[in-house]
Amino acid sequence: MSSPKHQLPGIPESTESRPDESSRLLPPISSSSSVSTVAPNDENGYEETQGWLAEMWFLTKASIPVILAYMLQNSLQTFSILIVGRLSPEALATAAFSFMFAMATAWLIALGGTTALDTLASSSFTGSSDKKSLGILLQRGIFVLTGYYMVVMIIWFTSEHIFRALGQDEYICRQSARFLQLLAPGGLGYVWFECMKKYLQAQGAYRAGTYVLLITSPLNALLNYLFIYKMSLGLDGAPIATGISYWLSFILLVAYSAFIQGKECWDGFAPRKAVAHLWPFARLAFLGVIHVGTEWWAFEIVALAAGRLGTIPLAAQSVVMTADQIINTIPFGLGVAASSRLGNLLGAEDTRGARRSAHSAAVLSVIFGSVILTVLMVSKREIGRLFNDDERVIDLVVAIMPYVALFQIADGLNGSCGGALRGMGRQWIGAVVNCISYYGCALPGGIYLAFHGWGLQGLWMGQCVALFLVGILEWIIVGLSNWDVEVKKASDRLIAGGMGGGGYGTIHGEA
Repeated sequence: MSSPKHQLPGIPESTESRPDESSRLLPPISSSSSVSTVAPNDENGYEETQGWLAEMWFLTKASIPVILAYMLQNSLQTFSILIVGRLSPEALATAAFSFMFAMATAWLIALGGTTALDTLASSSFTGSSDKKSLGILLQRGIFVLTGYYMVVMIIWFTSEHIFRALGQDEYICRQSARFLQLLAPGGLGYVWFECMKKYLQAQGAYRAGTYVLLITSPLNALLNYLFIYKMSLGLDGAPIATGISYWLSFILLVAYSAFIQGKECWDGFAPRKAVAHLWPFARLAFLGVIHVGTEWWAFEIVALAAGRLGTIPLAAQSVVMTADQIINTIPFGLGVAASSRLGNLLGAEDTRGARRSAHSAAVLSVIFGSVILTVLMVSKREIGRLFNDDERVIDLVVAIMPYVALFQIADGLNGSCGGALRGMGRQWIGAVVNCISYYGCALPGGIYLAFHGWGLQGLWMGQCVALFLVGILEWIIVGLSNWDVEVKKASDRLIAGGMGGGGYGTIHGEA
């Protein structure tokens, strides 16, 4: 029997062929009639090594466009802050604070909630007999996450009172509330854009989001400049321009799906089918928000604690957090690629490939983290100078950089193993591990050290310990997984979601 038509890019059929977005995900197995002069044991060992290397190469190639997409995505609000910041220090503070609040609320729905699509869409693509069910799942995701976003919009429209209760300056309370109200319509475009990205990633189209953002990122900077200065909208121009950019990104991604790649899984609008099995998706989406949110919220608490240590620690914390937000796209992108890949393999009932993929992602994350650690340690003083001229701030950045550098290995493990857990539909495990490690260990311990002689180093020491606990525990949990059971669970999720079974079955004896 020939390989299924809808498999995603994976291991190339020969050493000469290079995988691209139209290649198959799962590799064809060499014909049993092929002649080999290598001894059976040596041949099996060679094939196993080749399999691991090919899997790591595939994950590397798949994660690069995802990482670039998230970097470009972050650049939309970064450009907005930089451009509006030239109006006044107050405008800069308002934009930065508003986007920070948006990240901890609405963007959390987009990036955390859509992990349900990482779990379900990728399994559906290889595990369901009807590829059109992926289009139904996309509509279900948009419906559920729009509902979650409506709750966030209510918070945004009452945020002035929330900010005042948190003790913010009156100017920030009023202007940030208005900023978020103007951003609210565009924020929904951000959520829908993420849904479309996951829909395409499940089919192996990892580069689509990058292509779109290469267009909308510079366009966003131009719109911000025109709205803020040429149209004299001032601070109000930033959220309007950025919101338009989010909707343009979504529309262009829909066009990519319709005219380039992705339409084979779309069978038109079917609202009745989309709302028929909401609970499995809504549950996974909620757990995804908690999984991602427990880590993000911990960093917000650390930022607040750093502010209480004084101006210099706060400035140093801002430097390292700005750098870390850029670097964090690497483990997060690898986690997204690993999640989608693992979901594909579980849907195809390839237990051996699923196990290999999960561990390959973890090994890759340690390699990436070690490279980043080396770069940070070599350039720690230059990084401080890049953001600030105050020698006291630079010296403090240098002092905490070893913890920040070590943090990258742990963050990589958290990203890759967290992605594997999402691919298995076990978001709740990541959420529990995060809660215990951060809120039961890191934050209390780090804050205690910070205010008992360790300062900012104490806060980062706590974060570093917590993330190593998270990464190691999640890798152990992944390693102890029963992959036959995980395949059965993936099939059960498809049935519970009304997508049925009848997939391709075991891939030519690979399981």
